[in-house]
Amino acid sequence: MSAPAVHIDLSPPPVVKTLAQRLMIAGIVLAIAAIALAFCRPDEFYRGYLLAFMDWLGVTLGSMAIIMVRHLTGGGWGVVIRRIQGAAMRTLPILTVLFIPIPIAVLQHRIYPWAMPVSSITDDHIREHLIKYPDVRGYLNMPGFIIRAIIYFAIWNVLSFLLTKWSHEGDSPSTRDNTKRFARLSGPGLILYGFTITFAAIDWVMSLDPTWISTIFGLIILAGQLLSAICFAVFVERILSDYKPMSELLKPDFVHDHGKWMLTFIMLWAYFSFSQWLIIWAGNLPNEITFYLKRLNGGWGWIGLILALFHFCVPFAILLSRPFKRNIRKLFWLAVWLLFMRWLDLFWIIEPNFSQTLHFTLADIVVSCAMGCLWLGFYFRNLASLPLLPAYDASIGEVLEPRHG
Repeated sequence: MSAPAVHIDLSPPPVVKTLAQRLMIAGIVLAIAAIALAFCRPDEFYRGYLLAFMDWLGVTLGSMAIIMVRHLTGGGWGVVIRRIQGAAMRTLPILTVLFIPIPIAVLQHRIYPWAMPVSSITDDHIREHLIKYPDVRGYLNMPGFIIRAIIYFAIWNVLSFLLTKWSHEGDSPSTRDNTKRFARLSGPGLILYGFTITFAAIDWVMSLDPTWISTIFGLIILAGQLLSAICFAVFVERILSDYKPMSELLKPDFVHDHGKWMLTFIMLWAYFSFSQWLIIWAGNLPNEITFYLKRLNGGWGWIGLILALFHFCVPFAILLSRPFKRNIRKLFWLAVWLLFMRWLDLFWIIEPNFSQTLHFTLADIVVSCAMGCLWLGFYFRNLASLPLLPAYDASIGEVLEPRHG
């Protein structure tokens, strides 16, 4: 059964197209600077590129996961941001293309020690480990790296395609109720997302130090992606809340729900991160403690302290306030801060593999900004291409007032 037609204009405001154009121009300019760094400082470039890619991939996949969570649980909180998060999810084809430089880094024997000749590995511990355990290269090798990446992106793009296709059908008055189809896809889809992002995190991030293992690392990355996605949704809905139709659709109850999701994902990230620390501290095994030995010395410990305080403690305390969670203007600034904390967390995970002392490179900043502007340009173009709500979807009544139906 189709939902009744609505009598308000659900088209995105013109500012969305303006943002898309300006961000795309900025992205192109910054991309030129990033390409120059690729030739001048290739090692720094690839490190910064991996950091930027994992950061923006997190927003994309986290958005897809939250869409699937909403299809399983229902609620107007998810309907009002479904197209906001759907536009992020539809950047997956772009990210699939942007992944290409990472296998190139493997081919050029950069950043990944398992891809380098043993004689060129500067870390004595890693070199001895790869000599002692040659079977590591049975999993970590170029063909396997590429094949697994193809599988990951194939699964993510298929899920994105089906969720987008059925959502787009909600813009047509002749559409059928896709609620059950969404639910049947979302259950297995979330399981597939959990497995694929876990193995992708192992391949692309954990393997920067092939001597280190953690069974909970994939869940830390997953929780961070979910937090990035809900913070980004709050960021965009704040921009749109100054314009119709979002100014009429976004109710304090929905904002409150988004704030509660932010609090949930902050606690989830903290729980997984602390669990990893506690398990490794209790085990005190040589092949596990290397992760924290690198990140608690040489100034890196200050980043860890900042993350503990300002990624968890302070946001957690702030989000306990009900009035704060219902105020989109205040929640917006916290969302922006947490998006920066997500970048800093990935920086703390990735960069200590390459430097014993705390060190920011120009590529860390330039490449992240370049990819971010390009991604946002494509994002806002996606957002401008569809109405902000599927007018004939069965869930539309959870957002619109009765007088709008």
